[in-house]
Amino acid sequence: MRECRRQRIRVRTHTHAHAHTDAGQKRHSPVTGHSDTAVLDDPVGESLRGSHAHLARGLGHAVTYSRPFATFSAVSPTADAAEWADLAELLGHGRVADMFSCPVLPPPEWEEVFTLEGRQMVWPDGARPDHPRTAPGSDVVELGPEDVPEMLELVERTQPGPFRPRTHELGTYLGIREKDTLVAMAGERLRPPGWTEISAVCTAPEARGRGHAARLVCALAARVLDRRERPFLHVAEANTGALALYERLGFRTRAQVTFRGFRIP
Repeated sequence: MRECRRQRIRVRTHTHAHAHTDAGQKRHSPVTGHSDTAVLDDPVGESLRGSHAHLARGLGHAVTYSRPFATFSAVSPTADAAEWADLAELLGHGRVADMFSCPVLPPPEWEEVFTLEGRQMVWPDGARPDHPRTAPGSDVVELGPEDVPEMLELVERTQPGPFRPRTHELGTYLGIREKDTLVAMAGERLRPPGWTEISAVCTAPEARGRGHAARLVCALAARVLDRRERPFLHVAEANTGALALYERLGFRTRAQVTFRGFRIP
């Protein structure tokens, strides 16, 4: 597949060389490891009670990310009125509870303020990506705190989804610069056991069509697999271009999901 030919990339000051694949070589090569897909039924809750517990605020079974990091909250699959009341106390009156793909609905007095149909896609077990080609002169760089203003500006221009001033601290974020300007990025967000979500995949309008998104996603997927975890991601059903890209790279749909937000009375 053209999207996943190997190529030299640079991450900060470290260079990783990759031999070119033959034209007939398959895109995937075997890797070892196994991940339980059941934890992906509640990726927010599993992250907040696990790898991201240090970023969480909780009350009873209700949990939410601290506001500088992410917008998401979670309750148990059998949440009752008392548990929703705990979440309301955590978030505060009038705030929006971003419930991601919550399996249970809140009390009727909670106003639904948005709903979005999407998919949860996973990287196949026992596969590994090659790095795709990208435009000459473009380098993949690891992004850090000093890059946050540019990251926020790119998010504002491209609207890939929720991104807060400290979202980059949830995991590794990679970017591509052209003439010293950040034109594309992607990073790691949710971390349920055995998995890492690839998120905030976005490219400036003037830099699209050059393979940047594919290169960043493949680079992140390789890093996740190196930790013996598996990559997964979420994408809006209406984003047909992104769906086609992720399928070409090897991701497969695991579940249809509905993202919802509710205003707390």
